[in-house]
Amino acid sequence: MNIFYEESGQFKVAAVVQKNDATYQADTQHGKRTKVKANNVFAEFDGDMAAFLEQAQAEAAQMDTGLLWEVCGEEEFSAESIAAEYFGHAPTKTELAATLIALYAAPVYFYKKAKGVFKAAPEETLKQALAAVERKKQQDAQIEAWAESLKQGEMPSEIAADLKTILHNPDKQSLTYKAFTKAADALKLSPLALAKQTGGVSGAAQYLHDGFELKHFPDGTALPEIVLPELPELPRADVAAFSIDDDSTTEVDDALSVTDLGVGKKRVGIHIAAPSLAVEAGSEIEKTIAARQSTAYFPDGKITMLPDNWIAAFSLDEGAYRPAVSIYFEVDADFNVGAPVSKIEAVKIAENLRIQAIEPHFNAETGLDSDGMAMFNHHQDLVWLYQFAVARQKARGKYEENRTPQYDYSIELDSDGQVRVSRRERGSPIDTLVSEMMILANSTWAQMLDEAGLPGLFRVQPGGKVRMSTKSEPHIGMGVQHYGWFTSPLRRAADYINQKQLLSLIDNTRAPLFQSNDAELFAALRDFDATYTAYADFQRRMEGYWSLVYLEQQGIRDVNATILKEDLIRIDGLPLVTRATGIPFDALPKSQAQFHITELDSEKQFVALNYVKAVAPQA
Repeated sequence: MNIFYEESGQFKVAAVVQKNDATYQADTQHGKRTKVKANNVFAEFDGDMAAFLEQAQAEAAQMDTGLLWEVCGEEEFSAESIAAEYFGHAPTKTELAATLIALYAAPVYFYKKAKGVFKAAPEETLKQALAAVERKKQQDAQIEAWAESLKQGEMPSEIAADLKTILHNPDKQSLTYKAFTKAADALKLSPLALAKQTGGVSGAAQYLHDGFELKHFPDGTALPEIVLPELPELPRADVAAFSIDDDSTTEVDDALSVTDLGVGKKRVGIHIAAPSLAVEAGSEIEKTIAARQSTAYFPDGKITMLPDNWIAAFSLDEGAYRPAVSIYFEVDADFNVGAPVSKIEAVKIAENLRIQAIEPHFNAETGLDSDGMAMFNHHQDLVWLYQFAVARQKARGKYEENRTPQYDYSIELDSDGQVRVSRRERGSPIDTLVSEMMILANSTWAQMLDEAGLPGLFRVQPGGKVRMSTKSEPHIGMGVQHYGWFTSPLRRAADYINQKQLLSLIDNTRAPLFQSNDAELFAALRDFDATYTAYADFQRRMEGYWSLVYLEQQGIRDVNATILKEDLIRIDGLPLVTRATGIPFDALPKSQAQFHITELDSEKQFVALNYVKAVAPQA
């Protein structure tokens, strides 16, 4: 005797070895001894059990599911009764088995209520379910078609439209994601490799950039031209100011002026672009600043905080009077500094000096002698400003006469795809004079806010790491009692907020944005700090990627590096911090060593380095 039974949703047959009231001991078709609960057995039969199951399955495949549903009625029914109704006679055991198989195979049509007992789906529910089944069938066909195109190296337009999301923030239920992953799995490729193979992305650089944009600029990086309100006429300053910036700078935030007062005295003016004069509460531009928080920089590009027309209106470009917040200091022959005077005014920008043009004539080896020949406009002003800056460094306790040269490295891309690495000495005369003038302005204005009881976004370091705060505290790293960012309002939301606060002190008709303990200021600090950190991380990651490309292009296999801590190193001559193996446990932080590149793949953003030997520090 054999049995026809159900187990885990599948119908099976077995030869009975022993039977009792609750169970059967039986041998399956494959000779395995098993115990089957009597409740799961639908029929006992004689003969060839394999042939029985094969015949039942064949008959089930021939049954008309729609007709079967039509003869069911609205009440619950047994498999045996509906089989009799369908076949027109008391069913054979094979017909009963076929009916059960057909009922189980059509859960959309028939609901299982108990052992061998079912209920037909209501007509309206069935229509909806069948429509859903048809949609699923069409969706599966679409997924298969897209996946096949991808496997053939073609990028369907629907996949291309969703590609950023698929790669960086996928909706795993979307059809495009399912098709893309299906193709990637079939080809045994990573998502990035498949995107490259099908022309969706050009390489790792675009992949990184797309991921950054999707997270921080989900509506795209383009900004509309936001209408500029009309500004009141500002008093014109009696100075000719000049800026000092890199060739690539398009947002000129700051400029300087030097006026000779006679008897060894000079008046130094530090002039900062003033977009905050035109930003009204609740305006589109205010919302844009709050959304963007900062200009984002990366090799060969940037995403500006402000729209182009606002940058054009407020950047301190040469040849015109520009709105500015200025601070003036009278400085005597011994570089003693008088009381500051802050003004809101229009400043004539006489010239935009570019570092690449003036640095060959103004550096640590040449161009610092006040009696020398002027090699460019404002050369003598820069000589005096550098001397003043050194005096300011000494006053802050930060002057190092025989400081070991340190360098910053930046990545530049040629039109032919070649990577160039440019080097600038940290603390060069130009850097020193510009940074000291900005420190002077930033610390003085931060002190003004603090003494007036106004909050701001301050940079503080009373001990430990530098952090942001709404309350002024000392910055021991800089040697000042107060410090905040005020000097880059075209590029940073923190500077814009601080400038708004400052304007209320200079002009008592203007109200500050925030008062003490304002919850919105705390939120602004949090948003700026998080966004600024994320932008800086992206810049480092992009510089790291292009550094690997540079190593590949140059065929470099051995590098020197500074050991930072444990297995973390900074490669000399590149803006690249990475990890290495084999560093001796007694290697000291900041010591120099040679490393061999054992594996390098810029597209996978991977480099493997192995310690070779210690080396003497580079001069």
